[in-house]
Amino acid sequence: MRILFMGSPDFAVESLKALIAAKFEICAVVTQPDRPKGRGYALYPTATGAFAELQGFDVYKPEKLKNGELMPILEKYVPDVIVVAAYGKILPEYILSYPKYGCVNVHASLLPAYRGASPINFAIINGEKETGITTMLMDKGLDTGDILMQQSTPIYNEDNAETLHDRLAVIGGELLCKTLHGLEDGTVTPVKQTGNFSYAPLITAETKKISFSDTKENIINKIRGLSPVPGAIAYAEGKTVKIYSATEADGPHDGFLTVKAADGWVRITELAPEGKKRMSDEALLRGNRNFHFDS
Repeated sequence: MRILFMGSPDFAVESLKALIAAKFEICAVVTQPDRPKGRGYALYPTATGAFAELQGFDVYKPEKLKNGELMPILEKYVPDVIVVAAYGKILPEYILSYPKYGCVNVHASLLPAYRGASPINFAIINGEKETGITTMLMDKGLDTGDILMQQSTPIYNEDNAETLHDRLAVIGGELLCKTLHGLEDGTVTPVKQTGNFSYAPLITAETKKISFSDTKENIINKIRGLSPVPGAIAYAEGKTVKIYSATEADGPHDGFLTVKAADGWVRITELAPEGKKRMSDEALLRGNRNFHFDS
């Protein structure tokens, strides 16, 4: 089975690693173009692009896909299947219909729940106790394709977006290999998505804002679901404060940064005031005992 792999961020790297370890034939890798970063705006490759180049794969970085830009690559390598893991662009019909086994997507939710761009974040934000990985056959819709395989994992109280992302990335690679073996030997068959569906849209500036008039649970879940990046935010003296972690509190406490919520108190345990590094609430208050959030 000849695989054309399409992916961009760290999440996709784990799927590529799993394919390599399982000795699948990867003919080439397609990723997003290099983007400027840092003060000097130097161009940097995606995590998948950098890893694939180190492994010696042919790597392609097309700016666009919709006008047939990928067709020369398809015709050069003639993949049996295209694997897509967080590639970051919608695939046009000529790509979806090209390979024998179709385009197999690794999606970080138990579809049809949390279709869209930010399923890991919103599963935590919404207080879910379980999520997982779905491998599916891609179609023209947004994560609406037929399900191939699924594997669940609990969302633990101590999970944040980073820890859940890392766990799901590994599960995704393992399930992808099982899926491809099953497609090849005929033991995995597509099943239509049924039941209620939900969406996990892109994280916006509005999504990141914390309202301390909300419940303790909702505040803490939002902080967990956005930590460490892009980070939940609140304001102090009109300046942005990024919040990384929080826990319930019994009430105000000297030396701790506690905030009144709709149904109790929340302690902000890690944060970064604008222009400062990430620190504990205790460290912040040692240098600024009068610190408080804007109402």
